[in-house]
Amino acid sequence: MNDMKLAEALSLRADRHKRMLQLTERVKANALIQEGDTPSEDAQELLLEFNRVADEFELLIERINRTNLSVTLADRRSLTAAIARRDVLKFHINIWRQAAEASAVKQMRSTKSEIKFVSVVNVKEARENVDRFAQELRQLDTQIQEANWTCDLLD
Repeated sequence: MNDMKLAEALSLRADRHKRMLQLTERVKANALIQEGDTPSEDAQELLLEFNRVADEFELLIERINRTNLSVTLADRRSLTAAIARRDVLKFHINIWRQAAEASAVKQMRSTKSEIKFVSVVNVKEARENVDRFAQELRQLDTQIQEANWTCDLLD
């Protein structure tokens, strides 16, 4: 796992995570059998493999976090800070999009005695906020991806 780019390490981390989940399911499927039957896989061997993969996963996370803290983007913020901002931008987009969608629903009334609903959110403003946050997210994500493919993973 030496001499790799940050993006490669991120991909490897995702692979190890998926592998641990798979191994967990395989252990569960083979940990208890009916007396006299033979398991399709040796649960002890699966547990040993899980331990090995988990150790690799942990090391990757440590190295990725160390790298994220040391890498600085063009705007002088750390990659860690940029990732945090990206995560928050996704929440902003979600809430403003949901507010706009909920407020834009047209109510159909057949009589004047039916309850009338009134939007309390400015739909135009909410959609403008979605667009503004989405643009910032796209620009930031491009910077993060560039850093991932150009930065070497630290030991």
